[in-house]
Amino acid sequence: MDQTPLKRPQFFFTTAPLPCPYLPDRLERKIVTELSGPGAEVLHEGLARAGFRRSHSIAYAPACPGCRSCVPVRVVVNEFSRRRTLARTWRENEDLLAVKVPACATSEQFDLFTRYQQGRHTGSDMALMGFYEYSAMIEDSPIDTFMVEFRDNMGALTAVCLTDRTNDGVSAVYSFFETKSPRQGLGNYIVLWLIEHARKLGLPYVYLGYWIADSAKMAYKARFQPMEALGPSGWARMDDLAESETD
Repeated sequence: MDQTPLKRPQFFFTTAPLPCPYLPDRLERKIVTELSGPGAEVLHEGLARAGFRRSHSIAYAPACPGCRSCVPVRVVVNEFSRRRTLARTWRENEDLLAVKVPACATSEQFDLFTRYQQGRHTGSDMALMGFYEYSAMIEDSPIDTFMVEFRDNMGALTAVCLTDRTNDGVSAVYSFFETKSPRQGLGNYIVLWLIEHARKLGLPYVYLGYWIADSAKMAYKARFQPMEALGPSGWARMDDLAESETD
């Protein structure tokens, strides 16, 4: 008699409509599924390549009727080179000490996270998060997740990035930094550091989540060219994808 255990079915659900945080007067819906059990890593790998993102132990992707504004994007590491503003951003911040640490919440991180939310996202749901909610965001991960802490020469925590590791790259899950720092471009520097880290590991991509052409909050992502975007025919260079959609 065959004793092979049955594979647990994977269920996907859609969320209720909520106001879109990026485009005014629009509603967002997501398709979500749970990442759990011994197959979580493999499932996450496949979903990441299909444009899903991770939050806690949930993978999600936009499923908004009549809207395809959210475009998954990833940086092509081996072809990327710093130019002009990004080169200056790298020079001005490369003295920061970057340390990979386990995905464990600390009060020092939370204090920086709170200042960041107050400075950049006052009134948002994340600005209302307490330490318990912050800890869950950091620690509830069934896959290979780590944090990168950036400290200045006095040892002060200046920036943090929660990061997932996949077989073909690293994924920037969430980053935050000192908004009142005299340093310029800390958010961009985090992405530049991830690109260099992926290059050292021999990984081809840095996943940056979703890019929205009409959202000022997302505009910075387009600076990290060459970049690939996920379209109806799969991953393609952003320029190639834009041309194919206008043909």
